[in-house]
Amino acid sequence: MTILLSRRLSAEALGSLLLAGVVVGSGVLAEQLAGGNVAIALLGNTLATAAILFVLVTALGPLSGAHFNPAVTLVAALHKTLPVGEALAYAFVQVAGCIAGAWLAHAMFGLPIVETSTHDRSGAALMLSESVATFALVFTILMVARQKPDAVPAAVALVIAAGYWWTASTSFANPAITIARSLSNTFSGVRPTDAPGFVLAEFGGAVLASVVCALLLPKEAKA
Repeated sequence: MTILLSRRLSAEALGSLLLAGVVVGSGVLAEQLAGGNVAIALLGNTLATAAILFVLVTALGPLSGAHFNPAVTLVAALHKTLPVGEALAYAFVQVAGCIAGAWLAHAMFGLPIVETSTHDRSGAALMLSESVATFALVFTILMVARQKPDAVPAAVALVIAAGYWWTASTSFANPAITIARSLSNTFSGVRPTDAPGFVLAEFGGAVLASVVCALLLPKEAKA
C-alpha cells in the first residue's frame, strides 16, 4: 500500500515534535526534581526518551518509517528507498517538528519560548561521541530491520538509552534534535556554536554505519 507523501510528512512532523518535546521536557523536570544530582537527572531524561522512542516508532513506523532524524533519512536516500526530493521534505519537517517540540516543552514549564542554549558541549571528544552514537543508532536500525523488523522499536529505544550513558555527549544522534536543543537553555541544551560540529559528526557516523552494514549484510544475503 502506497501512503501519500502528505500523510508521511505529517507523521514525521508529529513524531519529531513529540520526541523533542519529551527530550527537552523530561530534562527540565528531571533537573527540577533531582536536587542537583546530575546522574539522577540524566537517568530520568534517559528513561523518558527511550520510552517515547519505542512508542513513536511502533505507532508511526508503518506510516512514514519513523525516521524523525535527518541522518536516518540520508541513509534511506543513499539506499534509494526514499527519493531525494522526499528525503529533503522529510528533513525539513523533522527539523521544524523538533524545534516546535522544544518550544512546546518551554511553554509547558513556563520558560521563555524562544531562547538559545549556553550549555558548553565543545571539544573533539564530544564530536567523536556524536559520530559513534549515530553510528550505533543507524547500524542498529539497518541490521535489525533486515533481520527482525518487529524488534526495531525496542532496538531503537535501547540503543539510545545505552548511548545516553556510554557516550561523552549523551547521544543526541540526530541533527534535528541537535538544532532543537541548541534553542533550549535547559538541561538537554547545546550551545549553537557547538551544534554544527555535532551535526557533521552525526551525518558522518550515519554514512559510516551504512557502509559497514552493506559489508556485513549485503543485499543478496537477504532472505
